Amino acid sequence: MSQTLFVSDLHLDQKRPHIIAAFCRFLHECSSADALYILGDLFEYWIGDDDPAIGLEPAISAIRKLSNTGVPVYFIHGNRDFLIGKRFAKQTQCKILKEETVLDLYGTPTLIMHGDTLCTDDIAYQKYRAKARNPFIQKPLLMLSVKRRLIIAEGLRNKSKSATQDKPEDIMDVNQLTVEQVMQKHNVNHLIHGHTHRPAKHEFNLGGNLYKRIVLGDWYEHGSVLRCTPNLMKLETINT
Repeated sequence: MSQTLFVSDLHLDQKRPHIIAAFCRFLHECSSADALYILGDLFEYWIGDDDPAIGLEPAISAIRKLSNTGVPVYFIHGNRDFLIGKRFAKQTQCKILKEETVLDLYGTPTLIMHGDTLCTDDIAYQKYRAKARNPFIQKPLLMLSVKRRLIIAEGLRNKSKSATQDKPEDIMDVNQLTVEQVMQKHNVNHLIHGHTHRPAKHEFNLGGNLYKRIVLGDWYEHGSVLRCTPNLMKLETINT
């Protein structure tokens, strides 16, 4: 049976080995898929392709093994792993896509993205994102020692957790107008994204046309996958 799989927000971390193991089992079961799309935040953080990736080796190896079976693996950067680069892509044989990519999903043009750029009500985060994605900032950052970058990454993670606790829930979700604008920009009626950790299917009408937005879940209490066939799009949970 033809099927294409989408996951995001795994936040793989050596501190959660059971999630790494669950992801590896999932990848082993993907060998008959048409393709696997990882829509960002595969790792809790990634400091560059010289990241020692302590404890993450099984997941990286499992991605490579899946790629070697002939299943295409695609990746879009998230807000935690935007420093994943060409070396990682070569190591895993995955293909890194643009942050907004339109694919032909069994005849339906579908926009895929991580989803953080849709949360435009979170002004503080969008300002941080603009700085973090600036290549003039990334270049000197990547020149720092691995040890120094790990310290910075851990500090940013703790700061992010603290900031999230103080923010209203609504500003951490997508802005509907932004969703409509990006879908119209790409001339699509279907959107798949992650980031918000709020798995759901949303529908809305615009200009007399039906639009669909599917949000992927995270991999904390359990795993989450969107399984697409030519006739069905189903969000499923995965035991961890």
